[in-house]
Amino acid sequence: MGLVLNQSFKNTLSTYFGFGIGAINTLFLYTNFLTDEYYGLVAFLLSAANIMMPFMAFGVHNAIVKYYSTFKTKASINSFLTLMLFLPLVFIMPVGIIGYFAYETIAALLAQENAIAGDYVWHIFIIAVAMAYFEVFYSWSKVQMKTVFGNLMKEIFHRVCIMILLFMVSLKWINVDEFIIGLVAVYVVRMLIMKAYAYMVRFPKFSFKKVNGLSSILNYAGLMIIAGSVAMLILDIDKFMIGLMLENIEQVAYYSVAIFIATVIAVPQRAMHQIMLPLTAQYLNDKDMPALTDLYKRSSISLLVISGFIFLLIILNINQLYEILPEEFTGGLFVVLIVSLAKLFDNSLGNNNAILFNSDYYKMVLLLGVFLAVIAILLNFIFIPIYGIDGSAIATFLAVFIYNTVKIIFVRYKLKMQPYTWSSFKVVLLLIIISGLMYFWDFAFHPIINIGLKSILIGLIYFSMVFRLNISEDVTLQIKKYLKI
Repeated sequence: MGLVLNQSFKNTLSTYFGFGIGAINTLFLYTNFLTDEYYGLVAFLLSAANIMMPFMAFGVHNAIVKYYSTFKTKASINSFLTLMLFLPLVFIMPVGIIGYFAYETIAALLAQENAIAGDYVWHIFIIAVAMAYFEVFYSWSKVQMKTVFGNLMKEIFHRVCIMILLFMVSLKWINVDEFIIGLVAVYVVRMLIMKAYAYMVRFPKFSFKKVNGLSSILNYAGLMIIAGSVAMLILDIDKFMIGLMLENIEQVAYYSVAIFIATVIAVPQRAMHQIMLPLTAQYLNDKDMPALTDLYKRSSISLLVISGFIFLLIILNINQLYEILPEEFTGGLFVVLIVSLAKLFDNSLGNNNAILFNSDYYKMVLLLGVFLAVIAILLNFIFIPIYGIDGSAIATFLAVFIYNTVKIIFVRYKLKMQPYTWSSFKVVLLLIIISGLMYFWDFAFHPIINIGLKSILIGLIYFSMVFRLNISEDVTLQIKKYLKI
């Protein structure tokens, strides 16, 4: 776990720094510098691009990670990487042509409930392509066990650029339409910088010779299109459907703020996943099951401990946080609570996703993914008209809970391993006790001071208990290391 913890720690720091910038953008700059309508539009455009991204990438970013370590000669690696660079164009080019000739139809479809969205079809397409090739070049560096720079670009770069653009809007240096054009440019530039870094790590030597196992690679990449789409679908289908089903696109903005707060819980998983993905693929390709089982359990408990702490910070400070936000955004309290639970459960699975995506059972991801997509869409159709954004949160929670439970059972049945131990129960019990004791108690200060003081107190109580109970060996070692105990 040394390499995992080292890069995961650096990735976690950069991810949280990025989320900090994102928090300023999401909670304060967007809400004050853009109208609710245009904020909702931006959230809608990015959600649509995220949903399209796996199709544009053609599953290549997953295929690179899974198959790279199976090629042992320079010639075979060069042929494989050349294929990976050009394969996304198989989807991108036809979609671009269809978009050109069917622009009016697509624009009319997007504008059914909110006319403003129909003018930005090409913006969605370009952002989706830039996101796709960014992931391809990031995977290119991941397989060289270089994840830190890519994570900086993934989590920090675009958020800093967006912050600058938002200040430019507030200073009236640019208008909102120019801001959206700048937003597109940010994602394109991010992709180009990632490309330059990936080529520095391993410069491509183009080779168009036949790739061994081509049919298996193409089959896997094709299936990962759907599997990857499901992952993005769960993240963004709620915002997309809110924009389509509710008359006021402002609701997307209110929901996005609540979701952003809850998504902070997913940061440790995102950071650790960058290095766990290639490492899991290597263990599976080498058939090192003891090492894989150890990684599964250790990643699960480490992520549960860390994300559990973030969960406490959110739910125990949420009322104070909403006191400093514009009043119209405070309706998302229920969304924060229920989606936070879903994210906590998701984190507790450790490297479960990496195991499924890189094992011989990756086709099961497709079946589970289709199942999840259908459930998510149906539940959103049922609950959004009844409960609005709260209904979308309920749909997301139920879909994630069912999906993750099935994945745990499947890995247990096929690979004879599961992520949970007695320590997992200790963490859950600790979270319940601290939540029950501190939810209704606050310092009698300004909300920001209250949040700071209460967070420090929560951290001291929580991690002292984690340390005393030695719940996670890896977390305990990190505490000893940084406190020099």
